[in-house]
Amino acid sequence: MITFIQFLITGLRLGSVYALIALGYTMVYGIIKLINFAHGDFIMVGGYTLFFTIPVMLNLGVPGWLAVVPAVVVCACVGMLVELLAYRPVRKKGNNLTALITAIAMSFVLENLAQAIPAIGPDPKVPYTLFTDTVSIAGVSISSATIITVVVSAIIMVALYFFTQKSRIGCAMRCVAEDKEAATLMGINVNHTIIVTFGIGAGLAAVAALMYIAQYPKVFTTMGATLGIYAFVAAVLGGIGSLPGAMLGGLAIGIVQSGANTYISSSMSDTFVYLILIVVLMIRPAGILGKNVGEKV
Repeated sequence: MITFIQFLITGLRLGSVYALIALGYTMVYGIIKLINFAHGDFIMVGGYTLFFTIPVMLNLGVPGWLAVVPAVVVCACVGMLVELLAYRPVRKKGNNLTALITAIAMSFVLENLAQAIPAIGPDPKVPYTLFTDTVSIAGVSISSATIITVVVSAIIMVALYFFTQKSRIGCAMRCVAEDKEAATLMGINVNHTIIVTFGIGAGLAAVAALMYIAQYPKVFTTMGATLGIYAFVAAVLGGIGSLPGAMLGGLAIGIVQSGANTYISSSMSDTFVYLILIVVLMIRPAGILGKNVGEKV
């Protein structure tokens, strides 16, 4: 029983990180129908920002986790610059395929630019360890990093859902996602809405980076590639374009991986993740909470 509870806690911890990243994927896809494969590299940007700013925060006598504030700002700026300089020109002159290729190219550009910076380079860096305390309840060991990750992720997910439903910019996002032309006729600045969406999604990646390095204190230039793939799978599984779907998909992927690692084999965990994705998409092609939309021909 203790083993089961322990694997469930680990799965929720992993799944919470995946869900935060998947939210960025699903927000961008929902508004411009683009799979932003560079989104995973925003986590890398956030991770290195934390690596450099956590010691600064500690030297100033404030908690190291406050480094997430500059990390969010840096990631949001990078996300908006990527949209402005790379994706927007392609949207105007290209098509869905060229946009997808551009997203893949931007992922490699960010990774290689990071490696070219002397202070970063190709070698992994070990940031200052955060949230090291551990509590034991009925024989089950729970780290403070796990508790904080799950709680913070839940708060952000709920806040983001209400933000998109109740705020002015959130309503604009939903209008643009539904029909860009109609949104323009209603006086909504589509380009402004899109760039804000990129900024919010990239900012969430910075929070995910903090939660991740609190559990696995190591940053490297390709760290976003693997995390990005897991989060993309989570977004598709839950129903890409759906915020609740991204949350559900992220938690499901985390629990499946943790269960496979605990009861089967760590080398098989990814296999089970992708098998479940295939089975779900065979039954529900739009994902668990996605909506099937007919195409006009």
